[in-house]
Amino acid sequence: MTDLPLPVRVMVQDVWNEVRLELPGNTPLGELKRRALDAVRVIRDPAGYVLKFRGAELIDERCSLSDAGVVPNAALIVLPRHRRPVR
Repeated sequence: MTDLPLPVRVMVQDVWNEVRLELPGNTPLGELKRRALDAVRVIRDPAGYVLKFRGAELIDERCSLSDAGVVPNAALIVLPRHRRPVR
């Protein structure tokens, strides 16, 4: 069941772009974050970003999408781990 494709929407804050991905349910959260950053051409280290779902940070990025409770067409957000200064 976890091999079924799971469509998700990921907003990447650095570029305010939404990425639509369709990944197997057993995909690790870290892989989802990496693919979203790659899709919008962010070349920084993925470790400098956090992944949030329903307002909460998904801390264990080794956890699969299904195990984290991500549902079809869920909206996630990838944002920098630390705030950037405003100039």
